[in-house]
Amino acid sequence: MQELSLITRAALVKAAGIAVLTLAAATSIVPTAEAEPGIGLPAAPATSMMAPDGSRITEVHIVNDRHVLLTVYSSAMNSEYRVKVDRAADSSVPRPVLYLLSGGSGGIGQASWDRETGASEFLTARNVNVVQPLGGAGSYYTDWRMPDPHLGVQKWRTYLTEELPPLIDSELGTTGVNAIAGVSMSGTSVLQLPIAKPGLYKAVASYSGCAAISDPLGQAYVRLTSAYSGGNVANMYGPPDDPMWIANDPYVNAAGLRGMDIYLSSGNGTPGPYDHVGDRHLVGGGGEIALANQILVGGIVELAVDQCTQNLAARLADLGIPATVERRPYGTHSWGYWDDELKASWPVLAHGLGL
Repeated sequence: MQELSLITRAALVKAAGIAVLTLAAATSIVPTAEAEPGIGLPAAPATSMMAPDGSRITEVHIVNDRHVLLTVYSSAMNSEYRVKVDRAADSSVPRPVLYLLSGGSGGIGQASWDRETGASEFLTARNVNVVQPLGGAGSYYTDWRMPDPHLGVQKWRTYLTEELPPLIDSELGTTGVNAIAGVSMSGTSVLQLPIAKPGLYKAVASYSGCAAISDPLGQAYVRLTSAYSGGNVANMYGPPDDPMWIANDPYVNAAGLRGMDIYLSSGNGTPGPYDHVGDRHLVGGGGEIALANQILVGGIVELAVDQCTQNLAARLADLGIPATVERRPYGTHSWGYWDDELKASWPVLAHGLGL
């Protein structure tokens, strides 16, 4: 008999639990298990799913028939992290995977795809499994050279390229074809990861990311982004003249993106349709303070990353690497525009995924 996947087993556990709850309600028996908010039943343990390096899925929460919340143990970081999974619209046959990374917050809190955009609704009709790794605030989703006093051990490149994909492929029964997309901080990471692991991803979309990290301006941007979460980039790639900066610079190493479907986008920093009081995408509420922060800080940041986008586009053109590049005539560094860019980039991502 074929072994059931952990998600399938967890679904059966939940179905059995629903039956128990129904019976309990009918007989005035109160179940002793304490449910997790928003889930309805406790997570199903999943300790049997283990990779050779010890990484494994430790828990599975079945939210509904399409949405699953995994807990994954990373051997490289010796820690557990949550992973949100939206299953393909039709999972009767193997489907590809889109890895969706968040910005500097690591997808924790309000500044995330689910809270600030309609990504889930847009992708739910597509025949693609959507995987959102949670965690990694300020990490640039890379392997740091040493533990950071505040952020701890950071081995996100290993986690995202070596540990998590085999677990996802095995658990979901995927086609083994992947794409990756990210915003802001992870707009850099999604360009680094395919270069670090050739062949893992067939398409990449970078929204408001900055590829050039080894020059003084790029280093300053990385330093500020990581410091916002308490990280010290000296523990990431070392001092400014350390070769690790150049080795991890997607602009310098852009030849490694050859053969992929590539989408790059940015605004120019000027206010646009999502820069107004009451807009649902405003982080921190829809008031004047949040708007001022988005226009002033978000405008300056987006102006800088627009230059990054222009430079990378020119670099790819010099290398003869095709790319779809959208430099918008407006737009701050904010979620409303990234919501639009995900949808605009879908044809590029879908082509790479074979959809």
